Amino acid sequence: MTIHREGHRMLIVLFIILLIINISIFTLFPQVQLIHFASIFVSLVFYLLVLQFFRNPSRKQNIGDWVLCPADGEIVAIEEVDEPEYYKTKRIQVSVFMSPLNVHINRYAISGKVAYFKYHEGLYLVASHPKSSTENERTTVVVENGSKSILLRQIAGYVARRIKTYCKVGEDAQQGGEFGFIKFGSRVDILLPTDANVLVKLGDVVKGGLTKIATI
Repeated sequence: MTIHREGHRMLIVLFIILLIINISIFTLFPQVQLIHFASIFVSLVFYLLVLQFFRNPSRKQNIGDWVLCPADGEIVAIEEVDEPEYYKTKRIQVSVFMSPLNVHINRYAISGKVAYFKYHEGLYLVASHPKSSTENERTTVVVENGSKSILLRQIAGYVARRIKTYCKVGEDAQQGGEFGFIKFGSRVDILLPTDANVLVKLGDVVKGGLTKIATI
């Protein structure tokens, strides 16, 4: 397992801040060992929590003729919705909620070409809110491969307010490859054709690049 590049700078800055705080506490309370131990313990736990947000586990991608899950988390919605931005028709939406404990990397669900990308400013409603898909800060990425076309939407939440998207229109998309990162969790929606065969159910715990979401 490695640390994702999105965490390198933050982890260095956090380490320096915690070091300064601990040095200050040791200076202010030179004889109080209990405070020393408490300060070190709290700093270590906090640093490890932030560290695990940016973990990048080694995975053998489950490549094949299916739609792969783009993120780690829990399936919180499977429903038919109107998609007004790109397809302008009904699609099946499968939503994956990413908790702060999940891996935060977002992956391409199919191979093909990036046909569309757009960043939307917006609100920071709780990611489970029904309107978060259309009103929160988000990005929209469409990947097309012949007759196959899916839309991936990164959605910022109440806590997660940093979306990173690496793809550009016209670039190759490799199934299982990274296309983005959401710091500290939130949600990713997959918009599928209405005749897609969905292979997951509500409440399923899924893994990005491993779990089969559907066939189309």
